[in-house]
Amino acid sequence: MSTLDEQGRPEPPLASDEIETLVGFLEYQRATFAWKCAGLDEAGLKATVGVSTMTLGGMLKHLAYVEDHWFSHRIWGNERQAVWNAVDWDADPDWEWHTAAQDSPEQVHALWQDAVSRSRDLLTEALADGGLDRRAQRPNWDGRTASVRWIVMHMIEEYARHNGHADLIRESVDGLIGE
Repeated sequence: MSTLDEQGRPEPPLASDEIETLVGFLEYQRATFAWKCAGLDEAGLKATVGVSTMTLGGMLKHLAYVEDHWFSHRIWGNERQAVWNAVDWDADPDWEWHTAAQDSPEQVHALWQDAVSRSRDLLTEALADGGLDRRAQRPNWDGRTASVRWIVMHMIEEYARHNGHADLIRESVDGLIGE
């Protein structure tokens, strides 16, 4: 059982094996993102900073897509969830960012939370079926296949980068600061 910090985030283990350390850091980054998006109304989720059009609502929807893309579509070769299958990605490659403003706070939070829940289960299955060295069933555009290790590291990086964006946006909305 992990220790929770003052924001309720699970702290990554200080000394553990590779799987527990990587999953611990991924869960910490997910919890940081959840903290930055918590308790905001529609206006808060639509707020931007400076010239950027990036919003926390768009980030929630984007990260829901990314969770599904890597843990379901790539690792397991599954078809995308229905919400993503209906999108004309060629017409709007940033569809998830653009359409989040049409969704309620409850909808974008639920979409992200459901995607994370599915991803946790799929990652657990992948780790039991080959561990971190297990290869994804769907290759990259160039034909190479990523390992589960690479995908977990990529997701840590994805969340860490967007958590930086979320810090700035959230501070502009209501002054909430913190890592």
